Amino acid sequence: MRTLSLIVAIAILCLSQPVSACTGIRLIANDGTVVAARTMELGLDLKSQVVVIPAGTELTGTLPNGAKGIRYTTKYGFIGANAFDQPVVVDGMNDQGLYVGEFFFTPEARYMDVTPQNASRAMAGYEYSNWILANFATIADLKAAYNSVVLAPTPRAEMGGMTPPLHFRVMDRTGATVVIEPLPGGLRIYDDSLGVITNTPAFDWHMTNLGNYVGLTPYLRPSVDIGGYTVNSLGQGSGFFGLPGDVSSPSRFVRAVAYQQTAIQPDSADDAVLQIFHILNNFDIPIGSVRQTIHGKEFDEFTSWTSAEDLKNLMFYFRTYHDQTLRSVDVRKALAAAGGKITSLPMESGRTTPIVPVGS
Repeated sequence: MRTLSLIVAIAILCLSQPVSACTGIRLIANDGTVVAARTMELGLDLKSQVVVIPAGTELTGTLPNGAKGIRYTTKYGFIGANAFDQPVVVDGMNDQGLYVGEFFFTPEARYMDVTPQNASRAMAGYEYSNWILANFATIADLKAAYNSVVLAPTPRAEMGGMTPPLHFRVMDRTGATVVIEPLPGGLRIYDDSLGVITNTPAFDWHMTNLGNYVGLTPYLRPSVDIGGYTVNSLGQGSGFFGLPGDVSSPSRFVRAVAYQQTAIQPDSADDAVLQIFHILNNFDIPIGSVRQTIHGKEFDEFTSWTSAEDLKNLMFYFRTYHDQTLRSVDVRKALAAAGGKITSLPMESGRTTPIVPVGS
């Protein structure tokens, strides 16, 4: 009965076209380490684990009618957070230091129809990350072939039959970053010089919108004289006056750019990882602050987990809503331990981090 209730609840939620409030940023340390990071928000529990998919694994695409589409063997091994215990990465990296993250793109995402002519190149939109991680090592490699496949409107049974509307951020170990969006007419790719992504609208709209905030600065605004009267700013932080603080996608994009671009450049990989999690604290959504009522039932969006990928040292870091302890997975070691088979590692610890008394 509990399982049935969950399925019904998810189905109702999906029919309403929920918007996920995920935010992605990037930091580059003085030693050249590139760190990609993001938050994961949705109005339901994704039951994510760290999935490990070795090189040499045979994978197939899933078509809307349940048939198999593209078939390929992974050239590179990769790991990352999945959803619903499925061998599909929603945020992760491969053994070459290439990163991919999926972000909700409601309602702009437009997948292609599957035909007898393109079925052998087709896969579910949510399987695109697997295909990228399995086949490419750099952004240059990806640009040459990103649109050689078809992203199909394949629903996910675990989401009540919803077809997840997605766009994708891809980054390599040099920091080169692109955003790929399924739009009318096919896949469109954008260079993302900032490495930032959120959700709707399309990526180019967000970049244009930054023009509304060119006056933001991390420095205290100076006093000005107005008709002989000196007007002083009201303390530290005045340079960011006007920075949008709500959790809408446009506001998060601007805020992410502001915090990322004004961050003091970290010296090392460890410094970059710690700093990027501090920045993403500004985007953490507690249960209760983002709500949606559908057919009399209330759904709460919250930050299920936050992850970061060190693309130089091939380390995957994460923390979850119920356990704020920062944990890590070594990509090379995880792939070696997998023994050539798809395996998974738990993300949720099954406990809430205890409050440890100080001085007792």
